[in-house]
Amino acid sequence: MREKEKSTLRKIEHHSRESFYLIVRGAEVGLFAGLVCVVYRKLLEFSEGWLFQVLDYVKGSPLKIALWLLALGAIGAVVSYIVKIAPESGGSGIPQVTGEVKGYLTSPWLRTLSAKLIGGTLSVFAGLSLGREGPSVQLGGMAAKGVAKITRADKTTTLRMISCGAGAGLSAAFNAPLAGIMFVLEEIHRTFDKSILCMGMVAAVVADYVSKFFFGQNTIFNYQTENIPLRHYWLLIIMGLLLGLLGAFYNWFMLKTQDMFKRLSKIPEPIKLALVFIISGVVGLWLPQVLCGGHRMAELLITEHPSIQILLTLCVAKFLFGAFSFGSGAPGGTLYPLSIIGTYIGAIYGDFVIGAFDLNPDLWQEFVVLGMAGYFASIVRAPITGVIMVFEISGNMNNILPLATVALISYATANTLGSAPFYEASLERILKAKDAPTGADGRVGERVLQTYVVPLGSPIVGKTLSQIEWGKHCLVVAIERGELSVTPKGDTEIKAGDTLLVMVSQRRFSQDRNRLEKIIKGE
Repeated sequence: MREKEKSTLRKIEHHSRESFYLIVRGAEVGLFAGLVCVVYRKLLEFSEGWLFQVLDYVKGSPLKIALWLLALGAIGAVVSYIVKIAPESGGSGIPQVTGEVKGYLTSPWLRTLSAKLIGGTLSVFAGLSLGREGPSVQLGGMAAKGVAKITRADKTTTLRMISCGAGAGLSAAFNAPLAGIMFVLEEIHRTFDKSILCMGMVAAVVADYVSKFFFGQNTIFNYQTENIPLRHYWLLIIMGLLLGLLGAFYNWFMLKTQDMFKRLSKIPEPIKLALVFIISGVVGLWLPQVLCGGHRMAELLITEHPSIQILLTLCVAKFLFGAFSFGSGAPGGTLYPLSIIGTYIGAIYGDFVIGAFDLNPDLWQEFVVLGMAGYFASIVRAPITGVIMVFEISGNMNNILPLATVALISYATANTLGSAPFYEASLERILKAKDAPTGADGRVGERVLQTYVVPLGSPIVGKTLSQIEWGKHCLVVAIERGELSVTPKGDTEIKAGDTLLVMVSQRRFSQDRNRLEKIIKGE
């Protein structure tokens, strides 16, 4: 057996040092991902603060406004150049990280990280409706990849570190470590991996600590919980259905906006982004509340409880401007903007049902956070992450039952409508544009270890290993059955709940990984 395969096989041995190794690696990832995301948050805070100072300064002066719009056009051209030399830095960043973990894409970590920091900061300074959370996921993943490269980690460890760096980035952005690791398992991997869980929890907690060290321990959204009477839970069912419909429409509209920008192919990209930035400047002069991620909309919602007319106006404006900003391809995320839209939908729904059914007015804030969780679940298609995220950013776990009810119903509704998960659909578009790329980054001959949990109802349950066409580049090297480790042999029967450790060729990683998922899930 070649030395590379022997090196890979050593990682499946169960010994006491394995957990310690994962913890150390997780701490490294959390520290560096957390620091990078702190820098990004500081840059965005600084740029957003300067943006509103500039808007106050130019108001009422046509000459100043004209100069400001010209400056924005120049900034847009600069951002276009940044995206051209580092195309992986455009957009949210979550699909790019997912594609890298799955072996479809490979990004130069330092170039991507630098371009995202600069491009994202300039985009927010221009007021585009883009958030920090998606970029933080990518920045965390690229910071982790940098650590892996510097320490000469093997390919399996590198992929694990990128995954956990992504979760650490979300943790640092939202101050939500549990949501960070759940996002990795539910959205990126879509399976349960004990190694990822161990390393990822450490990384998310460390990144959260780093973030709170600089920004404090206050939760993003504080409110007093009021219990919704059980006899009125039918209102939550309707709310879940509504959020599912609106989430599916969000996904469709955002992707159509991307298509609209792509059809403008005759316009050079620098001119196109310059026009986008100028339009953002005009929007800022007219309706500054919808600029950037949406923090001003959140403050307005919490402190003033606007009328339903104002809520509806801001919600629609944020939705349209957010789609416009995202469709342009400028560096920036959609997680926080879509969460803000969800809170406004919840606020509008709450105002309506409270008035229509004479409910306790204090329930309004409850509907606000339910709107965030349900909208997130229907768009991202990660209901558990949505529930945990809202719990962590509000610091309140008394609303778990209504949160779960709304999130699961909205999730099921969007699925029933056939709406593809937003970031999954975005990744498919990236891969299509790149004409079926492969993850060729790695050492020649190296193998990658992949973990798969066999679900109930899988077509391979009850079959022996020899009865399954794994492919000549794949080898089942270990089976975990609860606390029991089973030595894989040709006549070993697979049972539901088994954890399979499969060694995959690094060169064919993306193809074999996709095929193995279809074999195990029966797709």
